[in-house]
Amino acid sequence: MSTLICNLPSVDVWVRKEYLRDLEDGHGEFVKGVWVTAKSIPGRSFYFETYLPDYGALYDKLPISAFVSRSDTPTPDMDLFNLQFWNCMDYGVVSVHKQFIGSMDFEILTRDHGAMMGRYICTIDNYHQDPDVVDYATSESPAEHKSFNLIELKNGQFCLYPNNRMRVYDNSLTPEKPLQPDFKVSTIEYQVENGQRFRLGDTDEYFWKTKDEW
Repeated sequence: MSTLICNLPSVDVWVRKEYLRDLEDGHGEFVKGVWVTAKSIPGRSFYFETYLPDYGALYDKLPISAFVSRSDTPTPDMDLFNLQFWNCMDYGVVSVHKQFIGSMDFEILTRDHGAMMGRYICTIDNYHQDPDVVDYATSESPAEHKSFNLIELKNGQFCLYPNNRMRVYDNSLTPEKPLQPDFKVSTIEYQVENGQRFRLGDTDEYFWKTKDEW
């Protein structure tokens, strides 16, 4: 297994103490933390590893619902199902910062609490990491693949949302009244080699041309 884990931006967070106590107690208490990594296990939510400076400790395997951006209970206080729509899709995982949209305004559409504005942090994405292992997942299927955009929400929570559950607004480029998307899911695997009408195995020309080009 070549991945499973990826680095995260070193974002300051507050950890809900009950998650550090296996949900047994600690409710309403918060512990300072800094994100370190995220783990991707198929069929589960993303697991975050966090440095807890007051304890000099690393603590991992917590879901996105364990974190808030300030040390108070958010309103609304959304559950995990509203903060991450889909489980991890494969062990292969990377994190990237989409620089062009990084400073734009994000609006996400939650399951149960309507639309909410937020700030972009990074994107976590899955892929099939080992060609020698049967690909039982759908991380590379056009119709099923999802990106996980990590957003800090206005209510103080964080979320992992796919592209088709959010809108991204730029002050300079986006009109006052944006169009409503009417897009269809992409289902086609685009490629440019199979099905071509030419073969080049009988030429050693460096600047080759097909027969139709002559």
